Amino acid sequence: METLLIITIILAFLITFIITPYWIKRAKKAGLAGRDINKYEKPLIAESGGIAVVAGFLISMLFYIGIKTFYFKTSTNLIEIFALLSTVLIITIIGLIDDILGWKIGIRQWQKPLICLLAAIPLMVINIGNTEMILPLIGNINVGLMYPLLLVPVAISGASNGFNMIGGYNGLEAGMGAIILATLGIIVYSTGQTWISLIAFCMVFALLAFLIFNKHPAKVFPGNIMTYSVGALIAGIAIIGNVEKAAIILFTPYLLELFLKARGRFQKESFAKPNKDNSLELLYPETYGLEHVMLRIIKKIKGKVYEKDIVRSLWLIEFVIALLILI
Repeated sequence: METLLIITIILAFLITFIITPYWIKRAKKAGLAGRDINKYEKPLIAESGGIAVVAGFLISMLFYIGIKTFYFKTSTNLIEIFALLSTVLIITIIGLIDDILGWKIGIRQWQKPLICLLAAIPLMVINIGNTEMILPLIGNINVGLMYPLLLVPVAISGASNGFNMIGGYNGLEAGMGAIILATLGIIVYSTGQTWISLIAFCMVFALLAFLIFNKHPAKVFPGNIMTYSVGALIAGIAIIGNVEKAAIILFTPYLLELFLKARGRFQKESFAKPNKDNSLELLYPETYGLEHVMLRIIKKIKGKVYEKDIVRSLWLIEFVIALLILI
């Protein structure tokens, strides 16, 4: 069985690695490309590359299910796995629609979380999760049906939209997602939930394969397809694996981003203004994102700030949070 787990994870990496360059070519031919705002030349980059990540993740998981069913003759946890895969698939479709049509048909920011609630339905109908919770000053309580019918959809929609907030810099989203999911994968593995750990690491390795093409200078952008899917998967793993507290702590940078974005009424972008040497300057006099915070800090230390500096600093912050949780 351990060999199957390793093969499945490697398969997720290889499928994503093979599909991504093909998608880059096809997306550009189809006109599905956007400007890299943080580059002075503003090159055209293929968009919605997250489709390759989701493909690598889903195909590898279906491979695992097939071998488990036909060879090992077991159907343990298949309902939970299929429910989570269905959630990822639904949120992928929502992300694709948002990527292609969102800016054209004028989907408002407040409408997106409502639409993303639909992705939680597969997890809601199987009554997933532990309904017992420990609340500060209150103690242990059982929230009953409120957990699958209210908290689960809020978590899926909140995480998918929340993970979408920190981005716009080459490799940032893929790297952050890999760190968060790897941490959750290690935690659930240590509790004996190997099958949940497999789900997490399949997406981690798909993200790492995508990062090869998405890192600076990016050849492809992830799009909402990837950010929504990764965010929903983080919430799903937290719910199924009963590691909600760890997931909330790992989402600390995104909660800070939410506060900073609210200062600008969610109208301010996280992008920077590139100079001719591709060093970056603040786009606004005020700070409306963690990307802006890191730009200010690094500029004081180094004098000049480049896209890689901001991405690596945010990766480092997430890695330190992950390390503290694991310790």
